[in-house]
Amino acid sequence: MTVQRAMPHALESSTLADILERVLDKGVVIAGDIKIKLVDIELLTIQIRLVICSVERAKEMGMDWWETDPNLSRQSNNSDHERMGKIQEHLTQLEEKVAKLQPEC
Repeated sequence: MTVQRAMPHALESSTLADILERVLDKGVVIAGDIKIKLVDIELLTIQIRLVICSVERAKEMGMDWWETDPNLSRQSNNSDHERMGKIQEHLTQLEEKVAKLQPEC
């Protein structure tokens, strides 16, 4: 007599989009430390912290560093252009002054 057992199946299947939506909504934190020691002397410590979540969720948690980072902010890019324009103007003025000081040959 052979007994057959049915394979259990999940009643609810999740798509990749569903999983991604849950992760971004709730957030995931991954933390790890790497330490390199030689004869009980710590030579190097690397701490890794990774947070994966939506921008809205990050703001709720108090993280908004991307808004003030000069490499990522649009406002800082505009101020960089303004600063470069001022530097260019100043450089042109200096070049004109140096040209006036140099005797003509």
